[in-house]
Amino acid sequence: MKVLMTLDAVGGVWQHALDLAAGLRGRGVQVVLGGLGPRPDAAQLTQAQAIGPVEWGDAPLDWLATAPGDLAPVAPWLDSLAARFRSDVLHLNLPTQAVGLTCGLPVLVMSHSCLATWFAAVRGTGVPPDMAWQRDMTASGLAAADAVVAPSRSHADALSRCYGPLPGLTVVPNTSSAAPVAARRGAEVVAAGRWWDDGKNGATLDAAAATTRWPVTMIGAATGPNGARIRLSHARHEGPMSHADTLAAIARAGIFCAPSLYEPFGLAVLEAARAATPLVLADIPIFREFWDGAAVFFPPTDEAALSAAINALAEDADRRLALGRAARDRAAALTPAGQVTAMLRLYCQLAQTAAPATATG
Repeated sequence: MKVLMTLDAVGGVWQHALDLAAGLRGRGVQVVLGGLGPRPDAAQLTQAQAIGPVEWGDAPLDWLATAPGDLAPVAPWLDSLAARFRSDVLHLNLPTQAVGLTCGLPVLVMSHSCLATWFAAVRGTGVPPDMAWQRDMTASGLAAADAVVAPSRSHADALSRCYGPLPGLTVVPNTSSAAPVAARRGAEVVAAGRWWDDGKNGATLDAAAATTRWPVTMIGAATGPNGARIRLSHARHEGPMSHADTLAAIARAGIFCAPSLYEPFGLAVLEAARAATPLVLADIPIFREFWDGAAVFFPPTDEAALSAAINALAEDADRRLALGRAARDRAAALTPAGQVTAMLRLYCQLAQTAAPATATG
């Protein structure tokens, strides 16, 4: 089987796509990686090329586009890649990329996030009129797909609320193939995310850091490619770090915090859990879905409650140890092998469904 998989170098989709592609290669699947948006740096490119062919297009990601016409080159480019590499299935990590395809191949789209579900969770509103075209294009891409995958039941439910029933909607949780790092823990709270994104709720964690007994370190960009930015006043800001360095920092932390208002999955939380780092999480559906009973939860916009939760856990070594073990045990069920098996099953179902039409065509 040959799969054409799209990805970008901006957020968590990058690591998700590489981990999945590497696992698929181990099962004999040939994966071509087709990237759009800001280009990867040299280290990222080397990492991707070790897995398989990497092609990069000139069109933007949908959330960096200003009008539908900006995305017009996407479908022709994907059609040409599919033909050149003789792909059997397209795995698109942005639903809008399914709009306008003419290759006739089965299409799986995975929704890692989207504008409509983001606005619903973060602003409590619909998409603003000037951005409505992105919501409409996402709806068209979801409707055009032969299969739709969400990384959590919570996100699948959010998609259904925003776009209506989606036939064939399947949940396949994300995972991580990075080996947990062994390290001596320190009296520090670590958080990792794209802090320029209001959905990550960095402002609440930064405000709470003014009254936490342990220092708070926030790893990740404070300025986004769309011009959004956050000013951090109380937490120590490390800026973007490599994946390996981020994992090492998480493993050294006495507590890992994720204050997100919106999170379709939460890969950094999974990686902290795999390292047995005690979790302090915003009380949102996705975190309850995976970590209920294995983490401390706080009301997402209550900085005083967050500070109190961190301080109480900082003073209780036994509870930290118990929570870290509980999180690690929960994370053990989210395996790379399980993700690869689930995705490969979907690819095979799509390819078999398309086979008769291909044979008669």
